[in-house]
Amino acid sequence: MRHLSAGQLARLVGAGPRERPYYRAFADAVRAAVLDGQIPVRVRMPAERDLARALGVSRTTVTAAYDLLRERGFLESRQGAGSWTALPDPALTPDNPWLAVDGDGLIQLHAAAPPAPSALRAAMTEAVEEIPRYGMGNGYHPLGLPVLRERIAARYTERGVATRPEQILVTTGSQHAIEVVLGALAAPGDAILVESPTYPHAVDSVRRRGARVVSTGVSADGWHEDLVSGAMRQVGARLAYLMPDFQNPTGALMDDATRSAVAAAARRSGTLLVADETWAELALDEVPRTAPMAAFDTGGRVISIGSASKLWWGGLRIGWIRTTAALARRLAAHRASVDIASPVLEQLVVAALFDRLEETRQERRRALRASRATLVAELREHLPEWRFTVPPGGGTLWIRLDSGSAVSLAEAAACHGVRIAPGPWFGLEGTLEGYLRLPFTQPPQVLREGVARLVTARRLGRTGAVRAPDALSPVV
Repeated sequence: MRHLSAGQLARLVGAGPRERPYYRAFADAVRAAVLDGQIPVRVRMPAERDLARALGVSRTTVTAAYDLLRERGFLESRQGAGSWTALPDPALTPDNPWLAVDGDGLIQLHAAAPPAPSALRAAMTEAVEEIPRYGMGNGYHPLGLPVLRERIAARYTERGVATRPEQILVTTGSQHAIEVVLGALAAPGDAILVESPTYPHAVDSVRRRGARVVSTGVSADGWHEDLVSGAMRQVGARLAYLMPDFQNPTGALMDDATRSAVAAAARRSGTLLVADETWAELALDEVPRTAPMAAFDTGGRVISIGSASKLWWGGLRIGWIRTTAALARRLAAHRASVDIASPVLEQLVVAALFDRLEETRQERRRALRASRATLVAELREHLPEWRFTVPPGGGTLWIRLDSGSAVSLAEAAACHGVRIAPGPWFGLEGTLEGYLRLPFTQPPQVLREGVARLVTARRLGRTGAVRAPDALSPVV
């Protein structure tokens, strides 16, 4: 195994004691050097005492830096054998941006997650007042609380597809809904059609089942119905996972004619359509009213998925499935081996929020419109070479870079205090390298600062000064 001396490491990293907190700045610099290839993987690092002497800092500082590198997966150690550089498992370590935690000092532009609405507190108070009545039972409701299923069913009926509460299964978020559907209906080797780009955790769920992922393209301009229909027929797709309402990440909205044609094609090919409607309530512009995909279903082949996360708040972890009553019961029996039922209190909160749906929807729309306008203006002023279509709803911009790698830009951006989602997260097998998703779910002032840091990252790359988290501007 190759060795790196204390002096060599100090010269390569170049983080000086002026950075605060120094241990974190030093760890960030080592991480960047490994990712840049300046420090190879499987190189033995110098002893803590020697490195502290070379850097002119205390051994405690070096120990803290090494501990942080181990936590992030960039350093491995064994008693008596020393420490050596490594690359983290992207699915298991905090360096996976999806697993980022609050307080790491980075502006979080990798996740399209809005803050809670102002009505949440009142809804929670109402739910707490209701909870004693439910405490008389055992607390397990595998299909979901009747009061919440009634409200969800009523909302589907208002949107244009008659629905009974028996057709609703409450889940622990929309991702859980995807897992339940795939777990019950997809088998290893089945062909599952997804959009490209698409919601990455849906692809993760398909692969976890051992199913075969097949993609069909979608852009900000929408879908080509003949390509979607042809793909379902040619591969014999068992299921097709689509996001017809402000598709994540493109923001595209499927019109009723395309919905009808896709539903008819699924019927002909024997494909079950899984329509993820997470963003359905968040049209920001005046757009033609569209019916839920299930409104075009004549054979029980459309399974709709909804969520409280975008309209209200992701911290509630409540989603739902709309399907036939028989399939809802089958899915509930399947989910029993995973989590039995969703939390009662959170379901009561969401039921109370349904009673305030229009109030909270208008509040969310006002905030997203303001943030969208800010992000669009900042990008057009400071990064005019980037190309995008302003979506009529949803919460994200799908951006075509003028040059370079979105993955490299994301690494550089992290070094300058902002976490972003590169295109390959949303594609298959390394595609979409020239794209970037930026959400406008943060307040305008956060977006302005985020774009400013992106400009710096684009100009300096990972060779720019690493900024310690406590030196960053406050994120509010």
